[in-house]
Amino acid sequence: MPSTPTFYGNDDKPALDGKEQTDYVEDVNPGKHADVEDDVAPGRLGNATGIATAMYAEALEKYGSEGSIDPAKEKKLVRKIDRIMIPILGVCYFFYYVDKTTLSYAAIFGLKTDLHLKGTEYSWLSSIFYFGWLIWAIPSNLLMQRSPPAFYLAGNIFMWGVVLMLQAVSKNFATLAVLRVISGAFEAIADPAFMFFTTQYYTRAEQPSRISSCADRYAFNGVGVGFGGLIGFAIGHIKGQLQSWRYEFLIVGAVCAAWGISLAFTIGNSPTTNRWFTHDERLMIIARLRRNQTGVEGRKIRWDQIREAFLDYKTWIFFSLGLIGNIPNGGISNFSTLVIKGLGFSTLQTALMALPQGAIVVCFIAAGALLNDRLPKNSRTIVCMLFMLPTIAGGLGFLLAPEKAYVPRLICFYLTGSYQASFVLGLSLITSNTGGQSKKMIVSGMIWFGACIGNIISPFFYLTSQAPRYQLGIGSLLVANCIEFLIFLILRFAFIYENKKKEKAAAEMGYTDENSTAFSDLTDKENPK
Repeated sequence: MPSTPTFYGNDDKPALDGKEQTDYVEDVNPGKHADVEDDVAPGRLGNATGIATAMYAEALEKYGSEGSIDPAKEKKLVRKIDRIMIPILGVCYFFYYVDKTTLSYAAIFGLKTDLHLKGTEYSWLSSIFYFGWLIWAIPSNLLMQRSPPAFYLAGNIFMWGVVLMLQAVSKNFATLAVLRVISGAFEAIADPAFMFFTTQYYTRAEQPSRISSCADRYAFNGVGVGFGGLIGFAIGHIKGQLQSWRYEFLIVGAVCAAWGISLAFTIGNSPTTNRWFTHDERLMIIARLRRNQTGVEGRKIRWDQIREAFLDYKTWIFFSLGLIGNIPNGGISNFSTLVIKGLGFSTLQTALMALPQGAIVVCFIAAGALLNDRLPKNSRTIVCMLFMLPTIAGGLGFLLAPEKAYVPRLICFYLTGSYQASFVLGLSLITSNTGGQSKKMIVSGMIWFGACIGNIISPFFYLTSQAPRYQLGIGSLLVANCIEFLIFLILRFAFIYENKKKEKAAAEMGYTDENSTAFSDLTDKENPK
């Protein structure tokens, strides 16, 4: 069940199989094909569609139907893709995570006191961010399908930086709450967009390590934790006319907005037009992507695929994974500084404690990716289950350790970060097992829809009356991690079942021609390969 490398805005042909594919390749003049023109916005995408179509035909002619590439050249190309794409996506994810943790650092620098927050208002500020994300997640995914993805992502990053800066002028709970909702809406596209760009350039076999290893963006989650603490430590030393927490929002927001502007000029909308690669390298990228069996995707929304996505039971398993997997995340993101400060550290020491916390997260994610690469094929769900064990042990240790055992409890709290290795590997299961552009957008949107609900629920387990031990909050983390372990087990058996059924059907059909479906916009249920 394939992932989908996508050429947004460059090839809107819904399917390229059988005789239709042959005709399309032989005549690459896009103006002659009404069905292609119908899917292209007049005056905007015609040239891009022609470029992608011509390059597809040229790649097929140069590398054959099997996409055979000299291994040495391919290895060199992959290294170049890593050097270009991974740092760009990594910086995006760094800002994305630092942005979400600014509230946590603002809390220890006086935000709760200055805004006179009472009762559960801080928990609401943590949760309400995800209401904007929840409302806008799926519409934003569909809008990206209709837009140049690099520009759409860059615009959203710029706007969430601007809104973050505006949070610095908040005078009360209501103002900050509204801005948090708007910020969540602009960030709704982040994870799906980052997953999308990975599938544009990497084969299915390469995606897990790029999605989750220390060489890719999700490890920047850990980098964001560490540097977020370092930024907080530095801002804590600013002696200006504003309260320290306001500088947190202003500085992080300004840098984030500046990165959004530069992103529009550094990341291409498609491999076929990415200026960092030569013409021959672009052809090799196209030839490599036929191995994914997920098609060249366009901007046309396929309602039949959307219907299939909602009727596919695996969509709801991924939704559950997003929900359960983010109950720990919502609490850790917004209360980790309060938990650590409750272990006897000063405000500035608490900020510095994020450095080892972030480093441990990076190590967990890197170890998960490396282990996945070295284990036999189809071991991802096993690795996901394996990395749920440290976080379960950490949650138990934090709850059961004596209250004055500050160092052991801190170590146990750090161990809870291992769930991130499991979750990000779990994300690569979507890109590798869902075919069809519209379907993948919905499935991707659903896991983040679930993630919103998990992040909304989570802060309310951290009761002010239980600070700094937060028994119920850590208990919710422990229970959620146990359920997440079972979800990965269910996914494993589901994939085994689906693969056996697919192999049996393909054998009965005598189906051997992979090239006829390699660049077709078929769902994983439709594609016999």
